[in-house]
This record gives sequence, structure tokens and C-alpha cells, in this order.
Amino acid sequence: MINKGLLSWLSKKKLTDEKVANIFVNSSFETVEKGWPEVAAMLNASPGFETAPDLDEDDYGRFLMIVVSANLSLVPKYFEPGVDRSIIKRCCAKFGLALGVPKNDFAFKVKAYRDFMKKINHPSKNNVTAMTRAVFYKYGLINKQDAYFRDMNVPNPIIMKSLRDVMEHFAWEWEDISDNYRVTVSNEMESVI
Repeated sequence: MINKGLLSWLSKKKLTDEKVANIFVNSSFETVEKGWPEVAAMLNASPGFETAPDLDEDDYGRFLMIVVSANLSLVPKYFEPGVDRSIIKRCCAKFGLALGVPKNDFAFKVKAYRDFMKKINHPSKNNVTAMTRAVFYKYGLINKQDAYFRDMNVPNPIIMKSLRDVMEHFAWEWEDISDNYRVTVSNEMESVI
């Protein structure tokens, strides 16, 4: 008897956690640097705000943290224990190196953003909605809305729907990687890690 599940697992292409981290970090930087100006322009032009947000297209630091934190929070859902932690650690180390921040400080910041998004998104567990809400709060968009939504301290649902549609493009496809590749923990000891 042939176990097709085992054969499909063995036939998957192999990737190391190091390569996965490189791909995630590089594509995150590229996507955010190219995407934030579009998001900022859309929000600045939105008629749903009482006063224009005047978001700066170069101010994408918080947006990067939102996107990275939300996407890293999904890693344990798609990878085995041990592999998931290794991917997250390598990603944090690589982001820290690229930004000139100690890896532990970057990891702490990711955790703080994840906790914040979980809190403002409760009871929903939808990651894209969490990113959308985080943009509202981290960029002070709540205060730019009309008094009704501002006083309730919630995003205007019409603006939120438009932003959510855009934020879906910043969700990483971890499922594709886990379905098509067998990710292993590399034994390479790097100065980054």
C-alpha cells in the first residue's frame, strides 16, 4: 500500500528557513515601499474624512510594522513547531539588520504590534481586518473622521471597507509556501542570528 500523503511530502521542493526569511523580508520591503504611497494617496483623497489625513508617502515605518507583524503572526498556522519559530526569528534578525535595530528589539516591537492588533480587532480574528484597523489607529485616522465615528473611537465602515480591499494585497501567502515546499531549519550559524 502506498501512502500518497507521505509521497507528496517527500516530493515537495525543499526550502530552508533562511531562504524563506530572505524572500519574506525582501518582498515585504519592496511591497511596502511601493504600496504605501498608493495607500496614503487613497486615504488622503477619501471623501469619508472630515479633515484630510495628509499622510506622507515617505512615512511608511508604522505601515511596515503592521504588515510584518500581521504576516508573521500567521507563520505558526502553516508550519510545524520549531520551523515556525525559526522562520520568525530569522525574519526578525534580518529586518533588524536592515533597519539597524537589534534583532531582539525588532522582535519585541513585532510582539507589541501583534498584541495591539489583537486588542483592537477583538473579537474578530481576521488578519486583514486587524491590519486595516491598525492603520486607522497608528496613523491617527480616527481623529480625522466625522464626530460620530471619532467619538465612538471606531473606523468609519465605508472607509474601512475601501482600505480593507487594498490591505488584502499585503497579506502574505504562507499557505502557498507550506503547500508547495518542505521548509527545513538550516544549520547555518550566521552572525545575523
